[in-house]
Amino acid sequence: MRALVVTPGSPSGVALSEAPDPVPGPNELLVEVRNSSLNYGDVSGAAGRAAGSVPGWDAAGVVVAPAADGAGPAVGERVLSFGGAGAWGELRAVPVRDAAVVPESVDLGVAAALPVAGVTALRALRASGSLLGRRVLVTGASGGVGRYAVQLAAGAGAHVVASARRGEGLAELGAREVVDGLGGIAPVDVVIENVGGPRLVEAWNALAAGGVLQSIGGTSGRPSEFPPYATVGPSRTLHSFQAGSAYGADLAFLLELVATGKLAVDVGWRGSWRRFDEAAAALLGRQIAGKAVLDHD
Repeated sequence: MRALVVTPGSPSGVALSEAPDPVPGPNELLVEVRNSSLNYGDVSGAAGRAAGSVPGWDAAGVVVAPAADGAGPAVGERVLSFGGAGAWGELRAVPVRDAAVVPESVDLGVAAALPVAGVTALRALRASGSLLGRRVLVTGASGGVGRYAVQLAAGAGAHVVASARRGEGLAELGAREVVDGLGGIAPVDVVIENVGGPRLVEAWNALAAGGVLQSIGGTSGRPSEFPPYATVGPSRTLHSFQAGSAYGADLAFLLELVATGKLAVDVGWRGSWRRFDEAAAALLGRQIAGKAVLDHD
């Protein structure tokens, strides 16, 4: 099959080439991938994978072989999938538990932008308890995870404070306040923190007594240095967060929100997978608001 494979010496560490067809296990679907999306983690980590391997986490396509154990979608069904690798190929083997059927009204390219970012936002908010009437700060709010977190928190009745260098469209997604820096904001009850570095420290300082900070990312690539006694005082919690596995049920939930108009998917870049280097550079350079989606043409 054709695939974007790890290629040392190429501009982004990945190039369109040939790779062996995946062989599905008994509880796995074989999917013909039509679209995939890029995440900061899979793009920045691709060069560190074995040469010739196929990276990529998020993909949408059509089932070409059902799971041998009889579970899951049938041949011809449109599905969305998550996995630790394999999304950037023509074919993907994916466990049934990490796939969901895509409603007919939802474009596959739009669906492909959901898995990692959408499920991370959903599960981080769930882990923070009831959001109704609470102040929720989302940092890095212009990115994929951030834009989903803003919408999901607002939909749950939270007062959302969105922090982003590029704040366009965040108020329309449900943010009550859109800020760049965090100086001067009123205390918040929940933080969905995606930036790391000094921003993590600032977000911690903005957290009210009894509040919780979910550390979901570190896109700044900078260390977080807490001054003495910054973590001494009224009880607050910093959670080290990871989205986990078994995405299928949550993907189905998010797809239903998209299909019913309750969740917007912002695609800031979309084009042929032949233009991967361009998309990757734009994503890592923070030139994209929302998600980058590849068409496997």
